[in-house]
Amino acid sequence: MNLKVVKFGGSSLADAKQITKAAEIIKSDERRRFVVPSAPGKRFSADIKVTDMLYNCNNLAMENKNIENAFSAIAERYNGIINDLGIELSLDSEFETIKKNITAKAGSEYAASRGEYLNGIIIAKLLDYEFIDAAEVIVFNEDGSFNNEKTQPKLRARLKGVERAVIPGFYGADVNGVVRTFSRGGSDVTGSIIASAVKADVYENWTDVSGFLVADPRIVEKPKAISVITYKELRELAYMGASVLHEDAIFPVRAAGIPINIRNTNIPEDAGTMIVSEVPDDEHSKYTITGIAGKKGFAAINIEKAMMNSELGFCRKVLTVLENNGISIEHMPSGIDTLSLIFPYSQIEGREDEVIAQIRKAVAPDQIELESGIAMLAVVGRGMRRTRGTAARIFASMAHARINVKMIDQGSSELNVIIGIGEADFDEAIRKIYDMFINSVE
Repeated sequence: MNLKVVKFGGSSLADAKQITKAAEIIKSDERRRFVVPSAPGKRFSADIKVTDMLYNCNNLAMENKNIENAFSAIAERYNGIINDLGIELSLDSEFETIKKNITAKAGSEYAASRGEYLNGIIIAKLLDYEFIDAAEVIVFNEDGSFNNEKTQPKLRARLKGVERAVIPGFYGADVNGVVRTFSRGGSDVTGSIIASAVKADVYENWTDVSGFLVADPRIVEKPKAISVITYKELRELAYMGASVLHEDAIFPVRAAGIPINIRNTNIPEDAGTMIVSEVPDDEHSKYTITGIAGKKGFAAINIEKAMMNSELGFCRKVLTVLENNGISIEHMPSGIDTLSLIFPYSQIEGREDEVIAQIRKAVAPDQIELESGIAMLAVVGRGMRRTRGTAARIFASMAHARINVKMIDQGSSELNVIIGIGEADFDEAIRKIYDMFINSVE
């Protein structure tokens, strides 16, 4: 029998109504044998996520304040879910233990993890699946980093002979038994780790969107959905800010060759987006590009010096100055006598004159300037390898909108084209590129 690991996000499990939807999805396919739940998310826009309520309890405890009222609101939230689901379950002993530990300053990671832990117990009861505490099977190092080498054999041993189980996302424990967590959104990572351990055929990640979209719907009206995307394309788009999935969730399943299917809990009939290792050469999308994403907040140091190309160590000296100042370079386009260094402006803000002075001293440039207010856009797509003139079409779309392109960079893989523009042109640039590569094909 094919095997699926399914992860449900906080919005998919925010209340009894959403949890019931998730349970129906799980029960509709007997291959969905391992379930990874998040903590309850927001039920409405002004609501508070359970994880944030737990962080608040921890903050109160760290300030030696009483957490009784703050924790009662959390217990009330879970008891409301239990009552609305109509299941026979009491979490009173769990509540007392958690409240006692938070008051004893068990730490923010312990506190935050209890949202997934409690939701996991409820969902396991509802489904009649075995509950497995993630602290038993997800191993962290003492420094808080995840230890996959110890986790995989421990998971496989624990799950051997287990037909169906609920394993909470987001947390585990270090070798001393101290609860540790992944960064926000870490339930995605837990699901990926479990999918790898059980050699799942598919890792289904259920959320509140029907997969990835070609562009941000806040900028482009009703953008097309991406039906299939490769891990490499996803990595490029995620790095530029397109976020539906936690970045670290890619690696465990990618190494095992397991596809990820992003699905919508509220519209389960939608096929969503399938994330795969490779797409066969004969399976071509009708679009040249897969997606467009971008970020604002960049700056550039532009350097000019005659005969720069013949001066040994010029780039190294400049990069050493930036390294010593904690500045990481995103892109470094250059000419014979010019060099531009693009990086997040936040890394130099307030120290601009100091860093520029250090570069002047190191390489004595003819001219140097700092330019802020730069946005970076990534146009990503495996189809660009076999399509001529992609960069020219990007330039044409920018020219028609009278947008000045400050930089263009294409990797050797021909998987993406990065362009630098002014922040004021950010939204319009995305719309024009979308028109050029998507709307013009329709």
